[in-house]
Amino acid sequence: MLVLSRQRDQSIMIGDNVVITIVDIRGDKVRLGIQAPHEIPVHRQEVYEAIQREQRAADQPQADEPQGLAHGPVKSP
Repeated sequence: MLVLSRQRDQSIMIGDNVVITIVDIRGDKVRLGIQAPHEIPVHRQEVYEAIQREQRAADQPQADEPQGLAHGPVKSP
């Protein structure tokens, strides 16, 4: 892990198109501003983990779902 020291209004570049700026510091809390292209999702870690759990749950067949129909009926040509 890279650890950097920054002051308010200073930034960190990630690659060529992600900028993280220290917006405010209050006690033990730091407010960050993040500029990233729209196609790069940016989430707090706890939100990201919740999204991952939901996606894994959605990918698993439900217990009351008949086998082979987890993704819908197979259409014949």
